[in-house]
Amino acid sequence: MLDGHGKLYPMQEALFSGMDAATGTPELVPAQGAVRMQYADRSQVGMHFCSIDELVSADHQVRVVWDAVSQMDLSAFEAPIKSRQFSAGRSANDVRVMVGLWLWAAVQNVARGRLLERLCQTDLTFKWMCGGLSMNYHTLNDFRVGHRQALDQLFTATLGRLMHGELVTVTRISQDGLRVRASAGGNSFHRRSTLEACLAEAEAHLADLRKVQDSPDNEAVPEQGDQQKAAVAADRLNRVRQALSEIAKVEAGRAKSHDKQKRERPACASTTDPEARMMKMPNGGFNPAYNVQLATDPISRAIVGVAVSNGGGDAPLSEPMREQVEKRTGKQVSEHLMDGGYLNLEVVERAATEGVTVYAPVPELNKVTDRFARRPEDTNAIADWRSRMNSDAGKEIYKERASTSETVNAEVRTYRGLAPFSVRGIAKVTCVALWSALAYNLMHFASALT
Repeated sequence: MLDGHGKLYPMQEALFSGMDAATGTPELVPAQGAVRMQYADRSQVGMHFCSIDELVSADHQVRVVWDAVSQMDLSAFEAPIKSRQFSAGRSANDVRVMVGLWLWAAVQNVARGRLLERLCQTDLTFKWMCGGLSMNYHTLNDFRVGHRQALDQLFTATLGRLMHGELVTVTRISQDGLRVRASAGGNSFHRRSTLEACLAEAEAHLADLRKVQDSPDNEAVPEQGDQQKAAVAADRLNRVRQALSEIAKVEAGRAKSHDKQKRERPACASTTDPEARMMKMPNGGFNPAYNVQLATDPISRAIVGVAVSNGGGDAPLSEPMREQVEKRTGKQVSEHLMDGGYLNLEVVERAATEGVTVYAPVPELNKVTDRFARRPEDTNAIADWRSRMNSDAGKEIYKERASTSETVNAEVRTYRGLAPFSVRGIAKVTCVALWSALAYNLMHFASALT
């Protein structure tokens, strides 16, 4: 155990901690070394055998969404599919899966197709919903905004099922709007003179590209890059033309305004999203946005109406919403709750002639005049409205507006995918709003829809 010099060999020295004083021999006490452990190695490749159905638990919410979708009539989504029996071509993805994916995306506050594509590859719940089908963001985005009429019918049919189960009523509705950022920047808004210059520039650019493509010196088959450049230039020209068309609408609307400053303000339109408008946002600033209108049932808190406007004012939007709700449900609205932004004496008058009672705050002109007192120019409908809003019963009913509309708006904006829009145009924005409203109703009435 000792070498020629009376010392331990190096390998043996590590095994002993000292010498016995009595005998002068090494004490056989093991030295304390470093702790030995087995460490995780997540880079190693392994095989895990399980079915797709085992990826999520039996009581997971994603199964609730799928069960609800399985009960829906999706024939309107199937109608445009060109892949048919006895015909060539790749089969289309199951529309139940596509509807389920976007509903589950809205439930999870996912609002972009590229993100949804990644989640279909990495998230277990989205992989379960796909059921082995491959997805790409082009297909997902096209489906999301390509079935507006079918989506509207699905929202109406879902609402009909809730009414048939006596879970939702439309006798009294509460309406409110929320402004959601559009997919455009403030610097994309230009005046008419700038848009006309942009139009001439875009036309000349497209003409030059086509001239190069048609040149005899060019190759017989155009390069893919040249085709893409021409497509981008054509899209730019189309958006500038749409902006000029929209600026004419803005000018016509301002000409009818009673506000002198608004009439004199130069009209602008966006070359990115021509249908978007600059609106005053909740933060006090002005941004490109859309005005999303939601009507709700104060009793069940279900969304019963969805509309999108590019007008910053709410005043002309109460009557169309009431008509939409009555058309969807086949029932008559008898009480309409709205905030001061919708207030219009003519609206109150027409509602009274239709048998609809309006609950809206009475504006205060000054601190001296009693705003609830009848005025000489008031009709019976206006006088009744003033008296109604001053009564205890009217105040109690009007409290339902804030407790219903404000919370519903907050939920769809924060948790149901009604975030800043990634799509452009009223038609596509309306589709996004309908997906959010459907997801909201589905999660609140899942037991009745599955």
